[in-house]
Parts: sequence; structure tokens; C-alpha cells
Amino acid sequence: MNRFTDISSYLNRPGFAFRSLRHRNYRYYFFGQLISLPGTWIQNIALGWLVYKLTDSAFMLGAVGFAGQIPALLLTPVAGVYADRTNRRKILIITQSVSMLVAFSVSVLIFSGTVEIWHIVAAAILNGISIAFDTPYRHAFLVEMVTEKKDLPNAIALNSTLFNTARFIGPPVGGLLIALGGEGLCFLVNGFSFLAVIGTLLAMNVKATAIVASGKSIFSDLLSGLKYAWGNRPIRVLLLMVITTSFTGLPYQVFMPVFAREVLGGDAQTLGLLTGAIGAGALTGAFFLASRKGLSEIPRIVYISATMFGIGLAAFSHSTSFWLSMGLLLVAGFGMVVEFASSNTLLQTMVDDRMRGRVVALYSMSFMGITPLGSLTLGSVAETAGVQNTLLISGLLCLLASLFFLRKIPLIRNAMKSAGL
Repeated sequence: MNRFTDISSYLNRPGFAFRSLRHRNYRYYFFGQLISLPGTWIQNIALGWLVYKLTDSAFMLGAVGFAGQIPALLLTPVAGVYADRTNRRKILIITQSVSMLVAFSVSVLIFSGTVEIWHIVAAAILNGISIAFDTPYRHAFLVEMVTEKKDLPNAIALNSTLFNTARFIGPPVGGLLIALGGEGLCFLVNGFSFLAVIGTLLAMNVKATAIVASGKSIFSDLLSGLKYAWGNRPIRVLLLMVITTSFTGLPYQVFMPVFAREVLGGDAQTLGLLTGAIGAGALTGAFFLASRKGLSEIPRIVYISATMFGIGLAAFSHSTSFWLSMGLLLVAGFGMVVEFASSNTLLQTMVDDRMRGRVVALYSMSFMGITPLGSLTLGSVAETAGVQNTLLISGLLCLLASLFFLRKIPLIRNAMKSAGL
């Protein structure tokens, strides 16, 4: 076969951005998520717009964000212990099914005209519980789908590409669907989208990682994971960086309905475009990481991307121009995803396999579990200081965090050399 038309030759190139797709099970997972994840972002747009329409409250936007993500803070560390003990694929099928049922239930409430804010809060909590278990299992399951460790960094970057492709596509589509059929249509579309990922999980032929019983209680295993992460200085620094950025920076996304309607004078479509701009920047960042061949420059990339995120967020906070806001959100989105995906790559490549589930659970908790605390805190601050001043402070705090990380780069590089990376 001509080498230019032989697709497998492209997938086998060491530097090619999609090289981990040569693993059959990961390829199934990739295309299932490619269909499913846009539905999640379509629903997220509808959720924020619905909450703001029902309450006209920036605080309630933060409160619903808190309700949806606080389960991650409480449950993700425990889920990480179980991810080192149980069959990961089976649990992922269960978590995806629960989220599908939640989406269908909310769509029925909206179409029937009976939806109230407490319904939204309850649905956010249920979905948050499902996600709290889904995330560490999904990260740990990656090593069962991608069986060659050299392809693992690329697969992690491609996961970010998936997520941010959805972030780019989903919100504008969500804004359009709200205009055409209302928020209920968005939840309905998301419910059906879960069938794709559930189907691909069922179709996989995975050789599950051998589960070795530790003979210890859940609490003991959880404590050993915490001790391991805290005692390993590079891992501790990376997790502290993720925690700080998550608390001070990531909650900006829950305030997008306020910026769309109040600051820029737009509607649901404006909200979709703003969120899509974040996704466009994030998608660009994910492709940037996926195309990289080595890990040597990843610590410096974490610093640069964290700086970009802080600057983009601070500048966006007081922009009153739609197009300038779009550009600044693109910069913030790029910085955000590159910082977090790079940190995840470093963690996944340095962690002991016996501790993988627990450490990736701590990473997941660091952005999923800490973000709701930031959402609630910044939502309260925004009630008095205003959302623009609140996000300005957030951006400046993210810049301070990036300067802290700059001083720790030599430490992480030395750890990478010791690990042969």
C-alpha cells in the first residue's frame, strides 16, 4: 500500500498527535467520548442559563456549581481507593448510566413545566456523585486501554483534546438548542449521548489489571495514598498548584451567564459563544500537548500556561467588548487546559502503579472537589464586590500561584531525571 494512503503508518509515527489510537480499546473509548462529551457541554450551558433564568442570582450560580462538584471533594478520594481494588470498566458503565438517567429526568421536569430550583440542585448533587466515582476510575482505566507506557502521555493529552473539542462544539450548539426548543431539549440530547460511551465500554476486550488485595481497610488504604502523595515532594507541589488554581481560577466558568447577559448585553447564544471561545483555546492547548514528543519541557509549560490563564482571566474580567472578551477567553482556555493536562501527565508518569488510583483521585479531587468551594466563596464575594472585580482578584491570585510554581521547577526536573523521564 502507498505509504501516503496507509493510515496505520501515520498512527505509528512516534511524534504524531494521534498515535495512542493504535490501541484498539482506547480507539473505541475515544470515539465513544467524542460523541458523548459534547452532550455534557450542551447540558452545562442549559443548566447555567436555567438557574440564572429562575433566580437572577450570581450566588445561586455559585451554589449550584457547589452542589454539583462538592461530592468530588467528599467521595473522590474514597473512589480512588476502590479504583485500585475493583473492576474499572464495570463501574464506569454504572456511572455513565446514572448520569444518563439524571439527564433524562431533568428533561422531563422541564418539558412538563414543573421544574424548580431545588430539582436542579438535587440533580446536580446526584450527577456530582456519579462523576466523583467516574473520574478516578476513568483516569486509572487508561492504563488498561493503553498498554504501552510510552503512549500514555499522548493518551492523556488526547483525553484533554476530547474534552475540549466538546467544550468548543457543545456550548454554541447548546445556545442554539435553547433558542429552538428550550433547556429541556439540551438535557434530552445529553441523555441520548451517553449511549455512545456505554456502548463502546461494553464492546471493549480489556485485560483488567490484576487486583491485589492489600488486606487493609478502606481508611488505611486512603491514608497510605495521602501519605504517599504528601511525602513525594514533586507530587505534593503539583497537587498544591492544581488546588490553588482550582479554588481561585476555575469558578470563573459559573459566572459566564452574568457576563453574557449583564456585562455584554447578550442572550443564551452569547453565552454559548463565550463558552465556546474557552473551548477553542482549550482545544488548541490540548492539540499542542498531544503533538509533543518528550516530557523534558513539561514543568516549564505548566508555569507558562498558568501565567497565561491568570493574565487572560484578569483582563477578561473588565472587558466590555464581545470580540475582545472572546479573544481573552481563548487565551484563558488555552492556559487552563495546558496547565491541568500537563500536571496530570507529570503525575501519571511519576506515580507508582500501586498508588495510581489514589493519586489520580487526589488530582481529580484537587480540581473537581476544590472548585465548588471556590464557586461558593467567589459567589458570595460577587454579591457585594460584583463579578468583574471578583474575577480580577481571581486572575491575580492565579498569577501569584504561577510564580510559586516557577521556584519549584528545578525540584520537579530532578525528580523526572531520577525516574528516567
